This record gives sequence, C-alpha cells and structure tokens, in this order.
Amino acid sequence: MAPDSALRARSEKSVDLEALRAWRLRRLRDELKTRDYAGVLLYDPINIRYACDARNMQVWCLHNAVRYVFVPTDGPVVLFDFHNCAHLSAGNRVIAEVRPATGWFYFAAGDRCAEFAQRWAAEIAELVALHGGGNRRLAIDKCEPLGVAALNALGIELHDGQEVMELARRLKGPEEIACLKASVAVCGEAMAAMRAALVPGMTENQLWSILNQVNAAEGGEWIETRLLAAGARSNPWFHECGDGVIEAGDLISFDTDMIGPYGYCADVSRCFLAGDGKPSDEQRRLYRLATEQIQYNMDLLKPGLSFRELAERAWQLPPRCAANRYSVVVHGVGLCDEYPGIVYLQDFQAAGYDGVFEAGMAVCVESYIGEEGGREGVKLEQQVLLTETGVELLSDFPYEEALLGREV
Repeated sequence: MAPDSALRARSEKSVDLEALRAWRLRRLRDELKTRDYAGVLLYDPINIRYACDARNMQVWCLHNAVRYVFVPTDGPVVLFDFHNCAHLSAGNRVIAEVRPATGWFYFAAGDRCAEFAQRWAAEIAELVALHGGGNRRLAIDKCEPLGVAALNALGIELHDGQEVMELARRLKGPEEIACLKASVAVCGEAMAAMRAALVPGMTENQLWSILNQVNAAEGGEWIETRLLAAGARSNPWFHECGDGVIEAGDLISFDTDMIGPYGYCADVSRCFLAGDGKPSDEQRRLYRLATEQIQYNMDLLKPGLSFRELAERAWQLPPRCAANRYSVVVHGVGLCDEYPGIVYLQDFQAAGYDGVFEAGMAVCVESYIGEEGGREGVKLEQQVLLTETGVELLSDFPYEEALLGREV
C-alpha cells in the first residue's frame, strides 16, 4: 500500500489557512454579539481548533484540561497553552498572545485544586474586565464545579458556550469546504486500500488499521471510533472491531469517523463482501434497501426544510428493521459530528428538536439496515453539502456493484 503523496500536495494547495481562520473567527464573534456576551472561554480541543486553529495533543487534551483559549467579542485572542508550548502557535496571526495555562483538575493540582482554580478564575475575570466594556457575561464550553464557583464569586455570569460554537460551526465557508473535500479524498484513498487488502482470514483489526495508516500518512489526525464489524457481528450495529477473523462470504460494514487533514471529518460508511464469491440474495436485498434509504433522504434535503419535516417525510424503514434503527437520519459534519442531529420520527418526541436546513451546511445521510434477529447488517452513509438548490455529493467512493445486483 503506497499513500498517494500527490493527493496531499493537491489538498494543501487548495486551502488558504489565513482565509479559513478569518472566516471561523468572524462566525464565532457574530454569535457572541448576537447573544451580548463579552467573549467565550473554550476548553474542547475541537472548539479551540475552530476558534484559533491551534492544535496540540488533541486526543490527550480531550480528557485533560490543560489548555484553553479566551476569545473576546472585541479584542485580542489569548491562548493558554500547555507547558512550554508557546512556539507551536508561531505565525498564527489570529492569536495575539500565548500564556501558560493553569491546570486545576486533580491530576494537575492534587489537593491544591481550589487554590489553582481561584488563580485561574482571577486571570480570566481580568481579561473579561479588560475587554468586555463592562459586560461580564461569559460563554464557556466546559467547566467543572470548582471553576464555575470561582468565576461566579468574581462576578462573572456564565452561559452555554457549546451552543455558541455549534451554531457558529453550522455553516461552512469556502475554505472549510475545501478542507472537507481534502479529508473525504483521503478517506476514499483509505477505503480503496481497505477493499484491495480485504481477504478472508484477516482480522477486523487488521482491516481497520489500514484506514488509520493512510489517514496518518496523508496528514490526517485521528479516528473517532472503531466501528467495523464482520458477519454476524454487524447486526445489531455498534460492535467495534476486534480480533475476530473475517470469513469468506461475510459482509463487513464500517463507519470511518475519520478526522483527516486540517482536522476536518470524513464520516462515510460502506459495506464490503469478503472473498471472491457472489453475495446471497439476502445480502443484496439488505444492501439495496440501504442505498434506497440514503438516496431517498438525500433527495429531500434543501434549504428551508425543517428538521421535523425531514423526520416526517423520511424513508420508512421496513417494520423488521425498525428496532435496530440508527440513532439519526441525518447529522451535521465539520471538525467532527456537529449540529444538527435529526432523529427518526418515532424518537422525535423523546429526543428530537427542530430547526431549519440552510445552504452551506455539510451533513451526513445515514442508513443502517439490519433486521431484528437477522444475521447481518448493512451500514452506509454519504457526506453532502447543502447548496441553494439541493445537495452536492462529497463522498463519491462507489457503492459495491455486486451487492447492488449488477455484475461487473
């Protein structure tokens, strides 16, 4: 397997990082102004990436609160980075200043958590006072109780920063679209390598490792899940890959959940057949149902359609597949799975929310077809961009002709 270095070179030339950073910061500040917030304090590495394009040990920082960024609605962006990491942001013109972060979670602070949290809060409150113009309303995406109490004690009024970020991220600018296309291209290369390497006798883990290898070789960052299952493990869905051996005639369903180049997500699902034999009539039937669901729901998507309307009009699952239905019909995608998430109509009262599709949203259209008590399941998913007239398909990796019933 030889990674296509020309692919990475093409994708690097297609993205203007300065324009990307300016678009995202403007989107974020527009949301802050709409809500009359003085600014936002961000801990989630994905939100930090969106706000100022500063990457550092992304997965580790998802569970260790060691870096954060303060973005005032008006004023200089201050990044608080991990120990001796200021050099990582050299040349990033969005970031006006880099300071050492104060870690006050237990691993970092031990029995001094309260002391460190108060020190941290004082520094944040000082920035709010300096750049807020008297406004002390601060959005924050993640914060443990000690920090909330410490900021409140200093007169800082806290609000939901995740809402700000999800709504800012919902519309994609030209450079974000280029990033998504670069990531999906790498994902397509990886899936082609997986299909070429697939032989009966290999393990699920061995097949899954190819996605990781190609992604890393082409400048990608990580894989969010390990959703690959062969044969009877593919129904019901959500078994993660393991050391089980793939047998001839097995269906292998997988969901890439790949954070690729520039930190953008390629969330594409496909289903392969192991070996050189012909698929069974049952395998073809399941596969054709999945492609029918995807296409039907893609054809519904357009600006102005509400989330509830999509749930009401969406393709109807066969009754025997309803119990094993996927969690959503459609969801947003950008730096990861994002707002919105549209559930099936039968789940709407318990778990749904309304909203409106807009041109500039990138979304994934989902299908999982696995009958209750059935042996195998088919997972398919397409990534698309909403335009003024409908959708543009981003994930052009082909379906399996043999599983569609078309011999090649």
